[in-house]
Amino acid sequence: MTEPQVHRHSLAVESCVFAGRLFAAWRRQPGIPVQAVLFPTVLLIAYSLLVGKSMVTMTGTDNLDGLVPMCAVAGGMFGAIGAALAIPNERSGGLLTRFWTLPVHRASALTGRLLAEAARTLVGTVVVTAVGIALGLRFDGTWFALIPYVLVPVVVAVIFSVFVMALALRSEGTALFMWLGTSAIGLVFASPGIAPVDMFPPWLRPFVEYQPMASVIETMRLLSAGALTPAPMLVAAGWLAAVLVIFMPLAVRGYRAAAQGE
Repeated sequence: MTEPQVHRHSLAVESCVFAGRLFAAWRRQPGIPVQAVLFPTVLLIAYSLLVGKSMVTMTGTDNLDGLVPMCAVAGGMFGAIGAALAIPNERSGGLLTRFWTLPVHRASALTGRLLAEAARTLVGTVVVTAVGIALGLRFDGTWFALIPYVLVPVVVAVIFSVFVMALALRSEGTALFMWLGTSAIGLVFASPGIAPVDMFPPWLRPFVEYQPMASVIETMRLLSAGALTPAPMLVAAGWLAAVLVIFMPLAVRGYRAAAQGE
């Protein structure tokens, strides 16, 4: 007797299937899309309406070119944290183990999750950018810069998701996510997206200027201005590459250990 042949799909197809599973879950529990899309959009509108005129009076600019990138990146980060809340339950409930025993590529569950994070962040970034343009954001350079502009938050969210997954796979409760949420809020409200660096207290300026979000926001701001220079882009790439190199192996090992019940 010959063993039945199992038809294997490509990693890309299997990743899309796992991403579709997350999309279906998010439709039933829309808290994550709300965090990723509604929260940054409301933050952008509220800040622009309440503080925009005062910002123009004090600095001569409404800071929309920094505020829109900040809201787009924040939406991706908060969405990643919200999505990771399900990982400990999936591990303790045996779902990760069942994924591990399926006749699919071992990496497809992880890549599918990252694909879903990328798609959700892309939608959120497009919405936030469209609202920003309606509020007065202008692209002074070529409109082709809009493509990398909306892709920057996607890259940030995917790499941040790797970081969050690496921690969530080893977490036993929600305390970690409260810490991550508090840290993310701190990065958002202590960034050049809220106000120019010169408006922060002197003791806080070094942190605001050199924290990870600062170079990302500056890269997007220069893209919208049509004056991109290598320095902020290289700094942002350095931060992201460091996180990816450190936490991707941890996420892979953590997923393998969780799936095998170790």
